[in-house]
Amino acid sequence: MDGFLHLIVTSPSGAGKTTMVRALLESFPQFVQSISNTTRAPRPGEIDGRDYHFLDRGRFDEMIAEGDLCEWAEVHGHRYGTSMSRVRLARETHRGVVFVIDVQGARQVKAAIPDAVAVFVLPPSWEVLEQRLRNRGTEPEEVIQRRMRNAREEVAHYGLFDYLIVNDDLQTAIDELKGIARATVAQRSRRAQRAEMLLRSG
Repeated sequence: MDGFLHLIVTSPSGAGKTTMVRALLESFPQFVQSISNTTRAPRPGEIDGRDYHFLDRGRFDEMIAEGDLCEWAEVHGHRYGTSMSRVRLARETHRGVVFVIDVQGARQVKAAIPDAVAVFVLPPSWEVLEQRLRNRGTEPEEVIQRRMRNAREEVAHYGLFDYLIVNDDLQTAIDELKGIARATVAQRSRRAQRAEMLLRSG
């Protein structure tokens, strides 16, 4: 059996990681997204259990105390975190799990799961990123400016990641992400067991 794939996808807010991951999962039904927990309110169109698990701070604090979060951080005034128990559940039914998390979370997941493959999605320019944030039409000016400041800090950590994708053209960026997934599942370390099984059967 092929080794299980842990794939991390990170980008500044507005750079396109959510759209890209949705396209990836449509092409790789054997993968499942690890749905993060958050204390922020849902944005228009977001669904609890599909986009995030929306929790109050009390329940989030309980998960921290229980040791169930393999990573968590406070970003833009709200908490985000990944439940390790849900990751273990995903392993029982799928061949890979995709983490859509920020830089702090990516660092923590890489520490907890060393063989995780980390991808950072870059915007083509700061101007394009700011326009994408404004096009959402859901956030006040001070939030947009805070996200832009945070984006510069996040991009400065690109060296933590195994792959960089520039989301200049969305379809090209999606194709690159799919290519990374295909190449990763075919790594020798993930398929060595298949080769050994063939040798033993011959």
